[in-house]
Amino acid sequence: MIAKTFAAALMVSGLALASLPASAQEVPLTPKQTEAVKKVVRDYLMEHPEVLGEALEALREKMRAQAEADAHKMLEARKDEIFKAPEDPQGGNLKGDLTVVEFMDYNCGFCKQAFDPLWEAVKADGKVKVVVKEYPILGPDSVLAARVALVAKAQSQAKYDDVHRAFMKFRGRLDEKAIYKIAGEQGMNVEQLKKDVGGAEIEKQLKKNFDLARSLDIGGTPTFIVGDRIISSALDQQTLKQLMDAARRSAAKQGG
Repeated sequence: MIAKTFAAALMVSGLALASLPASAQEVPLTPKQTEAVKKVVRDYLMEHPEVLGEALEALREKMRAQAEADAHKMLEARKDEIFKAPEDPQGGNLKGDLTVVEFMDYNCGFCKQAFDPLWEAVKADGKVKVVVKEYPILGPDSVLAARVALVAKAQSQAKYDDVHRAFMKFRGRLDEKAIYKIAGEQGMNVEQLKKDVGGAEIEKQLKKNFDLARSLDIGGTPTFIVGDRIISSALDQQTLKQLMDAARRSAAKQGG
């Protein structure tokens, strides 16, 4: 609350000082003058408390706009890592005109909630490529599931698709026992898998995903990147369609 009042007070005191002649503004205030300004600010805020809300709203909007601008710069700077990393799992139309990126965790209930709507939207559109970024932030079991999925990807995209879908369709928490059981049901050699999950390339890819997420200020799952938008939320099919359409319109404007 102190910080909020201070922000508003600064704004009001700035207006008070701005009303002084230019020559006066260049001279440091005496202690008596400083107290007088403080009194003016306090009296004004007591008479017009709504100014606090207005100042806070303006501050929030400024911070939101700055965060969005920073994210856009980072999206542009790291676009190849985001949209075109060859080691990432990919689906949909690989030659599509739009790429949707998802940062996800297999123990994230919202990721599971978004799974069907995402792929239904992609299928209905027909021209969208999906890039999956394994981003296991919900503990060691999530990390193990991501490692298993990436081992499957190293074997083939089709094997990854099977494991990925089975993990996403699993209800309840994926622990070590469930992870290996499901992987075995999808045709993976569990004994070999247990050796491969600690591989250096798997570790490198996960570190890369975490670094990328930090640079984009992504702290939760699921987080989608659609065009130049970063959305941390479980999206329904209609919302995804709207975002895809908006991304295409934005790209057409920039291209034109």
